[in-house]
Amino acid sequence: MLDDRLRPARKRFKPHFSVFLLTLLALLAGLAMPAAAEDSPSPFQPLVKRLVADGFDSQRMEVIFSSSEVSFAKSGVSAYFMHNEAKLNYNQFTRVWNINSAKKYMETHRQWLDAAQKTYGVDKEVITAIILVETKLGTYTGKSSVINILATLSAMADDAPRQVIWNNLPDDDRRMSRQQFEKKADRKSSWAYRELKAFLTYTEEQGMDPTTIKGSYAGAMGISQFMPSNIGRYAQDGDADGKIDLFVHADAISSIASYLKHYGWKPGISREKAFDVVYHYNHSKYYVNTILDIADKLKG
Repeated sequence: MLDDRLRPARKRFKPHFSVFLLTLLALLAGLAMPAAAEDSPSPFQPLVKRLVADGFDSQRMEVIFSSSEVSFAKSGVSAYFMHNEAKLNYNQFTRVWNINSAKKYMETHRQWLDAAQKTYGVDKEVITAIILVETKLGTYTGKSSVINILATLSAMADDAPRQVIWNNLPDDDRRMSRQQFEKKADRKSSWAYRELKAFLTYTEEQGMDPTTIKGSYAGAMGISQFMPSNIGRYAQDGDADGKIDLFVHADAISSIASYLKHYGWKPGISREKAFDVVYHYNHSKYYVNTILDIADKLKG
């Protein structure tokens, strides 16, 4: 029989031992639990391996993706999945003060607009209208890190990053179904990887630091808001300085003209055919009609 004098001591010991045991188990569980994708020391490690396998220089990729400027863009990509083009207010661009600002822009950049119209046959009013709507005449080119957006979208080819974005979507009536999300994630991760490769190629060719370039929520960049894959196809060196820099008005103007000419713009084009051409720039009927309406107002 146990001495009664020991019972109080044992009673005091039991709760302390239980707390210690639970704490130890919790610590061990925490060590075994995988880190969330965005908190991982190398959230883009599989992506870097994929890029190197596709021919990109391993040392350059390591330098870029180890930069303090490069991170998993959870919030930015979540916003991308919730974006709705139909809710944008395009009517603001047809108001008097915006039209007047666009006319002043045309005076300031007359040299480059006239040259682009002469070389590519694209109306300078349409070029100006696109720059007005895309970047408020070059005054707002975006605040999102292009490489972070494209790399995060590309990383969604893997399950862990995809789950992080899904968990971060708002739990309200805007939230898509999981099936819809999976389909979009499949499509957009493949698309973003192609854009990321084009972006890395462009910045290397032009001697740019890819970690410093800002753009739209979707990775479009410059005054013309080109996606990187369109830069290699259509961008032009408008001021003939040996570089293609879409943050320079001359290059952006020529690049827009080159793009529209490629898709069929011709002098004297009808509105119906003009609609089809501009639709390639942005697949929104609302957007296209706004561009053409602005151009008509600029022509007076």
